[in-house]
Amino acid sequence: MPLKNYGVLKCQVVDRKLGEGSSPHYQVLVTDDKKNKYRIAINVKSQESPSELLYLIDENFSHPITKELQELNFGFNELPSKPGGVALDYIRGNLFDPKQMKPLPYNVPGPDNDLNELLELYIGRAIASPEAVLYPFGERWGPEADVKDKYFGFLPGNGIHDIHFNQGNAGQFQKDNGVWQDGGLLIHYPARNQWVGIFLAFQSQSFHTDDNTGNRIDEITPIAATAAVRIIAALVNPAGDDVGKETVTLINTSPDKVDLSGWAIADRLKRKQRLSGTINPGEVIKVPLGKDGIQLDNNGGIITLLDHKGIKIDGVSYTKEDSRKQGWTIVF
Repeated sequence: MPLKNYGVLKCQVVDRKLGEGSSPHYQVLVTDDKKNKYRIAINVKSQESPSELLYLIDENFSHPITKELQELNFGFNELPSKPGGVALDYIRGNLFDPKQMKPLPYNVPGPDNDLNELLELYIGRAIASPEAVLYPFGERWGPEADVKDKYFGFLPGNGIHDIHFNQGNAGQFQKDNGVWQDGGLLIHYPARNQWVGIFLAFQSQSFHTDDNTGNRIDEITPIAATAAVRIIAALVNPAGDDVGKETVTLINTSPDKVDLSGWAIADRLKRKQRLSGTINPGEVIKVPLGKDGIQLDNNGGIITLLDHKGIKIDGVSYTKEDSRKQGWTIVF
């Protein structure tokens, strides 16, 4: 069963505690604009082997969801688990390349060498910047009217957890699988319009998952040639009327021909345009988007390349600012 009460908490940080014990979580005390208190519980160690979490931090996170997040009210905002909104999906949302995630232990002697200390760096910066706004994504618990928070002592107990990848699990955690319900932490510094993205996953999880259930698909073995087809550019805002003039440019970086029969390009709402033909080694092709196919929103969006099995091969995102200049091609 997917997560219950999935959403994002718009808040500001007050205090924090390092993760420790048998199931350590980095704990963060936050408030909304009405001074309601919440606790953010961030996993820093896996219960399954290997214990080190995968992490990725993007200090210049750029994605169309950031504009929509700023428009949310402070406090917890429940989110529908579907494309087109601000719900996170590490695979389908084109937030980052999961292959860039690296493992890191939670507690190692010495400075600046574990996940506790890495989170401490970014949460500490947010505490030192009174204007910083946090956006933790995950599952909410509470409010628990008669239960004091066991870390910070406030009442009622209230918070958000599962701030990590929430699909591709097996065994006892398979029940938590779902699409468009991933956790994560975004930090916004309005004065300099900087966004920091913090993304976590367990090494026991799979990044190949079913589009409906989020369950892992273990039998997929990526083929080097097909994995080397990439989206390198898009004309999102053509001169004049956009209809029928938008294009997406692909390149085959491999030394082999790739048959594109049955492949597709998908937009943020997962509308698809089918591809055909062959892309030769080193070849670049420009794919015109049909009038009845997908549409690239000038206010920001994502573009995904799928193979004949519907498996994601590549994906990119762009913002409203990226597509502002009419007639210019965005290079990814």
